[in-house]
Amino acid sequence: MESAALLKAIIENAIDGIITIDGRGHIETINPAACKLFQYSPEEVIGKNVSILMPPPDRDQHDEYIARYQRTREPHIIGIGREVKGLRKDGTVFPFRLGVSEVPFSGRKIFTGFIHDLSREKEAEEQLKEYAVHLEELVENRTQNLKSAIQELQLAKEEVSTSLEKEKELGQLKSRFVSMASHEFRTPLSAIQLSSSLIEKYAQPFDNANISKHVAKIKNSVGNLTNILNDFLSLEKLEAGKVEATYQYFDLVKMSEEITEELQLVAKQNQNIIYQHTGTLSMVNLDPNLIKNCVINLIGNAIKYSGENTFIEFNTEINDKNCIITIRDNGIGIPEADQKHLFEAFFRAHNTGNIPGTGLGLNIVSRYTGLMNGEIAFKSDVNQGTLFKITIPLI
Repeated sequence: MESAALLKAIIENAIDGIITIDGRGHIETINPAACKLFQYSPEEVIGKNVSILMPPPDRDQHDEYIARYQRTREPHIIGIGREVKGLRKDGTVFPFRLGVSEVPFSGRKIFTGFIHDLSREKEAEEQLKEYAVHLEELVENRTQNLKSAIQELQLAKEEVSTSLEKEKELGQLKSRFVSMASHEFRTPLSAIQLSSSLIEKYAQPFDNANISKHVAKIKNSVGNLTNILNDFLSLEKLEAGKVEATYQYFDLVKMSEEITEELQLVAKQNQNIIYQHTGTLSMVNLDPNLIKNCVINLIGNAIKYSGENTFIEFNTEINDKNCIITIRDNGIGIPEADQKHLFEAFFRAHNTGNIPGTGLGLNIVSRYTGLMNGEIAFKSDVNQGTLFKITIPLI
């Protein structure tokens, strides 16, 4: 009695459904889990054919299963883990795993079905399939996007290549044009310069102030045009990578004195260029042409942007590590808003007015200094003047 009560308690509290049927397929017992699963009470199904719990086509084939068993005594559904479908009272169908065993009992055979609901597992499988399909769509979309991006990148690459080729061609054309223009302009400018000097010479006996005045204007204009051509040529060579620092030993002090003497001749009335050198050394291993161009450009600016009756300080210094060149004027200065653009090509400060210039000089000086691994710095105040300082490491 105690064992029977224990067995009944186990069946009544089992998580899975348990149904027993006789040899004709009629339901004899059904536990609470199976009742809940099929939505029937025991009274509604006990004594009825188990096919009531089956959806078509299993329901229609059930009698054939029973008949086959009667003939062969081998039930069709005996086994563990067969997946079938069940029919609830409300007409909905659900999947479950069915395990059937044959049990001799009181001189006859009954069949016990163990029912494990697969609804959640199937829902999870469907969700997994849907997710897999979604992932495949994402992968496909991203693959297509990647292909499109690669195609766009290839097109962009081709466009860049074409643009670079065109830019290269334009660069070559520009280089040829600058060289040609330089040659074509220099010849007539030299002729004008020579003619103005001859006019000045032949006009001396007449002592005519007007002749001297206009000859001076001609010389000034020729000088300005020559400086513009030199700036464009220097920029073109820098852009083409044709300028390199060529180091050699030279006397910095001697070269600086020559530059001072040369530029003093073109200075304004009563403008004085004062040169000083600090230190006992005068020889340096640098590029003399780049140094000379930088100094001439900076002193030329000081002359151009300073008034008459002013001083221009030109200092050089050689120490253990660096060569330092300083040029100071007390001219118009550079507005603070313009200072950040000062070394850009073709940039001119807003207070230069009608003073001629290309806006290339300081850009060239900065790049020449960089070719020697040096640095250029400045300090300027409007109407107070400007100081430029070039520092170049010694090898």
